[in-house]
Amino acid sequence: MMLTAEISLYPNHENFIPPIKSFIERLHAYKDLRVQTFPTATIVMGEHDRVMDVIKEETKAHREEHGMGIFVCKFIPGYEAL
Repeated sequence: MMLTAEISLYPNHENFIPPIKSFIERLHAYKDLRVQTFPTATIVMGEHDRVMDVIKEETKAHREEHGMGIFVCKFIPGYEAL
């Protein structure tokens, strides 16, 4: 089943742009997913389990590299937004 996830990141940093850019660049590195970035969110689309695995890996990696960050996610199972 396809899954579309919309993700917004709110880093707990005064200089918030670098952590956001880093997170977005890491998502774009996954060639088996469709990723498109908008001013307020990034859309990730692909096979359900794969999208969830990537989100799990990348939110953990963000925490390890940049510390605290708030992720707001919307999930639309069975819908292809891109």
